[in-house]
Amino acid sequence: MPDILIHDDTLSSPVLRHEVPLAVPDPFLYAEIDGRRIAVVSSLEAPRVRELPGIEARTYDEFGWDELLAQGLSFYEVSRAADVRAVLELGIREAVVPPRFPLDLADRLRAEGIDVRVDRDEFARRRRVKNEHELAGIRRAQRAAEAGMDAARELLRRGAPLEVAAVKAAIEQRFVELGCSADEFIVSHGWQSAIGHHMGDGTIEEGEPIVIDLFPRDRESGCFGDMTRTYVIGEPSDELVEWHRLCKQALDRALAETRPGVTGRELFDGTCEIFEGAGYTTQRTKEEGEPLENGFIHSLGHGIGLAVHEDPSLGMTGHEALVAGDVITIEPGLYRAGVGGCRLEDLVVVTEDGCENYNDYPYDLEP
Repeated sequence: MPDILIHDDTLSSPVLRHEVPLAVPDPFLYAEIDGRRIAVVSSLEAPRVRELPGIEARTYDEFGWDELLAQGLSFYEVSRAADVRAVLELGIREAVVPPRFPLDLADRLRAEGIDVRVDRDEFARRRRVKNEHELAGIRRAQRAAEAGMDAARELLRRGAPLEVAAVKAAIEQRFVELGCSADEFIVSHGWQSAIGHHMGDGTIEEGEPIVIDLFPRDRESGCFGDMTRTYVIGEPSDELVEWHRLCKQALDRALAETRPGVTGRELFDGTCEIFEGAGYTTQRTKEEGEPLENGFIHSLGHGIGLAVHEDPSLGMTGHEALVAGDVITIEPGLYRAGVGGCRLEDLVVVTEDGCENYNDYPYDLEP
């Protein structure tokens, strides 16, 4: 079997963070060779890496860093040359790498006779079943998401008009208090809420749908939470009430059907049956080649962990069966372009005989 090579940092790479569960901002080399797990890092990072069980910490100094520096090379050239020396001296002759592996490093290794090939499925598979450290982080992130939703509801109850910026600031404060952060999240309203990933801005008015989709990241583990609720200040329209009813029905069905052996596509099809039966368009029934802007416009959900969106898919391409340890979101939604939308989302871990919902939060349209 080929060896494993990864070259990245752990802040931006979920693939490497899964193997080396530390926040390391600078790229480094990670290898698996005949059961050995080796991280080649700077001397700055080595003491922390040595504290991790099962990982050998080696430093770039062992692979000629000082000699290369003395040649007057740039930092980039020193780094790349040391990477190549490390791979050669570790005895790697054939390796699989993730899609983000640097192309220039792959070219240099191939020039040295090392067979390097991308295997996306291998690295996706390794991250499917979450370990206890990751599950704990996801739980913390989900608690932060619920606390952020509490903060939003407190402001919504005061009535309209209400600035989205004020709602986002209150949510972010709760995230920070619970050891989480978020580069962005969704507080969309009115016509914005019909655009699935419109982050939201402006002034919230009475009677319009408000979609709040929160996906904070736990600082300790690097894992994400994810949840969505839809609200309205004042009286909701009959259309929004119907959307909400159907979304809750679809969510309940998917939660009841989630278990090992079921595919994401099968869960998606169940939601489509509900929405299509009520007269709405889905990805199954839309016109070929035409963008879908009304009805159920997206998949039912996705895997989540060290990335907000990861395998498995709960959509048209969700062909793989769920396994115990998968963490997925379930998020049915209905939308009408120019008017608004409704989405409900829970996060669950697949268990041996079903699933455990990491959300314990009301679904009401009234905040």
